[in-house]
Amino acid sequence: MRAGVTGGVLSMAAAGASASASAAEPVTQTIELPTLTADLSAQVAQSAAATQQAAATYELRAERDAAAAKAAAEAKKDLAEAKKKAEAKKKAAEEARKAAAERATRNVERATLSASASTSASTSTSVSAPASGSVATVISFLKAQLGDAYVMGATGPNAWDCSSLVQAAYKQVGVDLPRISQDQSMAGTDVPLSSVQVGDILYWGGKGSAYHVGVYIGNGQYLDAANPSKGVVIQDLSGYPASGAVRVL
Repeated sequence: MRAGVTGGVLSMAAAGASASASAAEPVTQTIELPTLTADLSAQVAQSAAATQQAAATYELRAERDAAAAKAAAEAKKDLAEAKKKAEAKKKAAEEARKAAAERATRNVERATLSASASTSASTSTSVSAPASGSVATVISFLKAQLGDAYVMGATGPNAWDCSSLVQAAYKQVGVDLPRISQDQSMAGTDVPLSSVQVGDILYWGGKGSAYHVGVYIGNGQYLDAANPSKGVVIQDLSGYPASGAVRVL
């Protein structure tokens, strides 16, 4: 009996010890990760390659769009410049045509006036008493020279200085004037500036020492070979009052 009790007690003690040992040890759970298979690796690689290809495609498309926009802008600019040059060329051609037509008209007028002057000179007995209407002939000749150049010492037919133009105009009606402005200011009869008439010679500077001449054409205006920048023009006396005037017709 004692032996049985003792065995039972030992068995219980062993069982308790075993239970205590089991209670003291922590329980560990193992989680297994999925295995990266060859198929999954291939899919990942393929996805990365596709992403890279898409990025390259977008970049190429952006470069092409930028190049196309730049080319379009340059083409538009070139077209505008070409149009501008064409318009300038057309304008220059039109101006040249107009100038040629005006010069041809003036040459015809000069030829007509010269023929008329030759006839008048051959029949006139005195240069101081030209035929009636000679003032109009002088003015017509002068206006035919409008736009011609001013060149010191020139005597026509397309370039003049102040005194050569006046001399040539009066020569059309048989009046021979001196060549230089100083002497032209001494020709004819002195006229007060308040009484000038169409055809009177205006001079600037002292009488006998004038440095410029022109011809009064009416309405407070005169015509002269002004200077290299203006050429032969019509001007207002109010802007450049004359010093004196003489009448030879």
